[in-house]
Amino acid sequence: MVKKISLLLLILAILGSTYYLFFLEKDTEQSKQPPVIQDEPSTTEEASMVDVIYALSKKGMIPDVSVVAGETAYEEVPKKFGTPEKIDETTIGDFAVYPEHQLTIGFQNSIAFDLRSYDKELREVHYKEIVDGLGEPSDIKYYQDANYDQIILIYQVSTAYQLKWILDKPTNNEPNPVVDHISVVAMETSKKLTIPEIVEGMSLDEKIGQMIFAGVEGTKANADAKRLVRDYKVGGIILNGENITSPSKTVDFINDLKANNSLNQVPLFFGIDQEGGRISKLPGNLQAIPTNLEIGKMNNPAFSFELGTVLGKLVKAYGFNINFAPVLDVNSNPNNPVIGDRSFSATPDVVSTLGIRTMKGIQSENIIATIKHFPGHGDTSVDSHLELPTMNKSLAELEELELIPFKQAIDEGAEMVMVAHILLPKIDDYPSSMSKVIMTELLRKQLGFNGVIITDDMTMDAIAGNFDMGSAAIRSVKAGSDIVMVAHDYDKMIHVIEELKKAVEHGEISEERINESVTRILQLKEKYGIEDTRVGKVNVDSLNQMIETVLPNL
Repeated sequence: MVKKISLLLLILAILGSTYYLFFLEKDTEQSKQPPVIQDEPSTTEEASMVDVIYALSKKGMIPDVSVVAGETAYEEVPKKFGTPEKIDETTIGDFAVYPEHQLTIGFQNSIAFDLRSYDKELREVHYKEIVDGLGEPSDIKYYQDANYDQIILIYQVSTAYQLKWILDKPTNNEPNPVVDHISVVAMETSKKLTIPEIVEGMSLDEKIGQMIFAGVEGTKANADAKRLVRDYKVGGIILNGENITSPSKTVDFINDLKANNSLNQVPLFFGIDQEGGRISKLPGNLQAIPTNLEIGKMNNPAFSFELGTVLGKLVKAYGFNINFAPVLDVNSNPNNPVIGDRSFSATPDVVSTLGIRTMKGIQSENIIATIKHFPGHGDTSVDSHLELPTMNKSLAELEELELIPFKQAIDEGAEMVMVAHILLPKIDDYPSSMSKVIMTELLRKQLGFNGVIITDDMTMDAIAGNFDMGSAAIRSVKAGSDIVMVAHDYDKMIHVIEELKKAVEHGEISEERINESVTRILQLKEKYGIEDTRVGKVNVDSLNQMIETVLPNL
């Protein structure tokens, strides 16, 4: 390759710069900010391989390949390289693989848009040489699977092209790894798929995966956690108290799971219960947040909004994009063992006002707020973690109390509702999380909710102690839930996924019904710009200072 440098430079002088296109990242849409264009690399008397690759990339080319990204038509490529060994079809394009030429070419709309070289001479280029020659990259991504653990250095070489260097991730043992391959991507031809197009292109496994919110074991990504993300393609991960023992370990955990999702086209939800008070799961000696009951006694909507922004900032700092809060249960039963001070009040209007302002505060930080526990867990006398609560109320009675905060929050822009495991025998024979009357007739039709319905954890004894998990999940989806949460027990998660798939394959659940839920999930992810970008270090001192500026209002 080096011997051809002089000829390549001559070609560059002749080609000019008339080719324009845009690159579509696999998992994320392009930033709305203008791209940062890299400065010209330093030149020497004899150009380095890095310089030549950089210069060619500005023209949409890679060394030794007479194809121009964004210009060369599909039918021209076989004339140059013959029939590809295989063509990998993906949702962003079709990739023709030419092992003999150490080359892969991606096509969109019959035009080459992604040129990837695996030339062995690229092994002569090291990480340090790239950064020293081109400066810091415009962006850094990571890729990980069972065989690779890689870093991707992305250089925005012009408004039209990106140059990517893919290497093994630097380690203490090998801080200066060699290049595995390069990619030059044309941005303008990259097609931003609509959500219906994405759904249409998804496999059944991918669709069902999006409808699962899974829990994981331990404080780092073990084999089961990686398998859930990489192979079963779950759409969301909930981290519980036992998963998050320190800020740094939490961030590492989330970043590792994101890296394992890099082959999947849809980014992950990460959820946590950070209500304030006794349900505050973020680690790191954070300043205590008052209970909702204490906030309810203040009855200050402005303060509730401020506290909502605090909750949003906190979960965002740790890498989460969903907060399973606020609680909109009306605490009408003083013997309730599970809600208590998690509720703002025994008065529905107070719960409505303060809950909505908290929800708005969370949303203002670009965090998805989840109102819970529909249709109301405040008038129960048992804990649904331990057994199935029964509430002997009619729909008319719910409308007079429990439903008031939920109805008002939906009218004010609630986007995710968590449905509780409560049996209402005057309304249905099944718990609310498995009830079509509750989720479809009441929540969807009567209250007009068009967002995402997620169940509470199906491994709670209210469900697990009374139903087969797979059958419960099937009935829940048929009844109207979009996401089934299985927060514990890997085997139960797999059982749920497999049973849902069988239900679709056997016609018990139509694929159109699955598509409805997946569409709502993807719409929410798109609205909030959910991405699998890495999370940075948590600054606990800064977060505590932020909390302390709000708490004096108590």
